[in-house]
Amino acid sequence: MRNPARVSAHLDTFSDADVAAVYDVENPWDRIGFPQDRFFSDTVAAADSVLDVGCGTGSMLHVAREEGHTGRLVGLDPDPAMLARARRRTDVEWVAGTAADVAHDAEFALVTMASNAFQHLVSDDELRSSLAAIRRALRPGGAFVFGTRHLQARAWEAWNPANAGNLVLPDGREIRGWHEVEKVDGPLVTFTETVARPDGTPLRVDRTTLRFHTPETLNPFLLAAGFAVEHQFGDWDRGRLSARSREIATIARAG
Repeated sequence: MRNPARVSAHLDTFSDADVAAVYDVENPWDRIGFPQDRFFSDTVAAADSVLDVGCGTGSMLHVAREEGHTGRLVGLDPDPAMLARARRRTDVEWVAGTAADVAHDAEFALVTMASNAFQHLVSDDELRSSLAAIRRALRPGGAFVFGTRHLQARAWEAWNPANAGNLVLPDGREIRGWHEVEKVDGPLVTFTETVARPDGTPLRVDRTTLRFHTPETLNPFLLAAGFAVEHQFGDWDRGRLSARSREIATIARAG
């Protein structure tokens, strides 16, 4: 599960830096293995200036530079530990902040929110202020490209301790992790992510709330912010959006 926004309970010693390291191990940017990564990498490659909102550890922009992108690349994220890992690459601009903090004015051809980061915009006010800031950052005709899980697919039903898995970190430590849903309130889903020792002893518990959408709930916010919805796909292979879709992959244009 990518790009978590956390309220944490530290039960032992598993630091924010450890969480960022785990994120990189669990979520390597892989345009071959992950259609979402290919979708975003191709979109970034075609734009001369890119702002990645919720950039996490910066993997997408790192890969863009490695693949020869010569334009302006800016990554924005509120998590200091994630940004510390992102800043290992110095030929990208890294900025601390949230979507609503974006202060750029008509500077970018493309703004992205990958890995379902858009779902962390929970309240109506947060959505409105974030979309307004993103719209201001785009040049006229620029694209805002993002994804969100489709509400009707009920992805959270698979987030439970029965799906716990083990992971070995680069330093050799082995951990066990799982998710557990605490509350479903309409489109809002609150869940915990637990990191534990292999025997199940918790090291850290992070609580997150995500907002799920349908096109009918999402698109009015985009239109009110000055976007025109150019394309919406039901998967990252550009499949048709339907009642069975698990994703809403959106390309919106700044008017």
